[in-house]
Amino acid sequence: MRTPILHVDMDAFFVSVELLRRPELIGKPVVVGGSGNRGVVAAASYEARSYGIYSAMPSQRARRLCRDLKFISGDYEFYVQVSEKIMNILKRFTPLVEPLSLDEAFLDVGGVQRVHGDPKSIAQKIRDAIYEEEGLRCSVGASVNKFLAKLSSENAKPKVGRRGPIYGEGIFLLNESEIEMFLDPLPVNAIWGVGPKTHKKLRNLGIETVGELGRVSEGSLVHSLGKSAGEQLWRLARGIDERDVIVEQEAKSIGHEETFSKDLTSREDTERELVRLVDSVAWRLRKSEKKCRTVSLKVRYSDFTTFSRSYTFPEPTSLSSVVVEEAKKLLDKVDLEPGIRLLGISVTNFDNNLVEQLKFSENSNSRWKSTEDAVDLIRDRFGAASIGPASILGSKGMRVKRKGEQQWGPESNSTIK
Repeated sequence: MRTPILHVDMDAFFVSVELLRRPELIGKPVVVGGSGNRGVVAAASYEARSYGIYSAMPSQRARRLCRDLKFISGDYEFYVQVSEKIMNILKRFTPLVEPLSLDEAFLDVGGVQRVHGDPKSIAQKIRDAIYEEEGLRCSVGASVNKFLAKLSSENAKPKVGRRGPIYGEGIFLLNESEIEMFLDPLPVNAIWGVGPKTHKKLRNLGIETVGELGRVSEGSLVHSLGKSAGEQLWRLARGIDERDVIVEQEAKSIGHEETFSKDLTSREDTERELVRLVDSVAWRLRKSEKKCRTVSLKVRYSDFTTFSRSYTFPEPTSLSSVVVEEAKKLLDKVDLEPGIRLLGISVTNFDNNLVEQLKFSENSNSRWKSTEDAVDLIRDRFGAASIGPASILGSKGMRVKRKGEQQWGPESNSTIK
């Protein structure tokens, strides 16, 4: 095998983590996600999957499929902590680890086989270490590139049985000599980049499998799908993927968004939620020791019409006061009458130079910087909810927006916390 790449994918990660804390729910249909009318399923146990429930499914539909379904409110911060432990285990086998999300990563193991053995042996050692240390199961695919390794890990996944998961070896090794035989019968939407629109175009061309796609000329695909997509699909249909495992990838944006249980229609309520989002985003921006040049506002109406508006600052900033001032101006141009279902704020175009230009006189920004520095110190010592803008103070304390909170929609009263 050429330089072997592993793809490690945790099995039903969010649910599996929660079941370690709630062993009484093992063997029952369980999902993590937003249980409210506008919630979605983030992860489903294999018992829940036997009812046809899957991630990204609307929660209302999931409830209709299974009366006894148990919803668990997601704990994103805890999942991050568990993910960090798993990534540290992976780094014991090779320094070349590229996390894709909290629950999956690519590993280049080409230079460590003398120490840890062949790819299959490394995969087994990884599975054993994660299970012994964290009590969690994972599936591992191994092949000659990232694309094929990810497809291989799908083959290694547990199967959905009537009463729960059917576990296999948990490892799938795809050798070079087997690539064509493996790819040809797969449905064409198994390839990265083939979403609903591209799939429809390919069906119109009479292409349903990867093998059929591989027999179409590159020129025909470019003509039908465009240069970038056509060339990419032509290569992937032949198992060609020359991307390297990239160890460090710096975040290109920081943001928060929230779906509300009831549409926002008043300017006062909308601005209050806007301030709450900006406060959290700017705090994370400062913690990452960055400044931003652009702020973007995202709005989704009750009919799912979605749009965004952006503003670029004349100078990079990390001040909540500056970001919220421009975010409110962006909001002023938004019609609230249709009702806002989702509101989001993100900052981009980062600048790592935190040195302030020396000024001869103090201005409002420098005074705000002193204030926000003091707020950050208080939060570092007493917690994020210890202090914040007065407008986000509610009857239960400071309503600070936390990373991952309501990531899967609002909750209902029946959710397990």
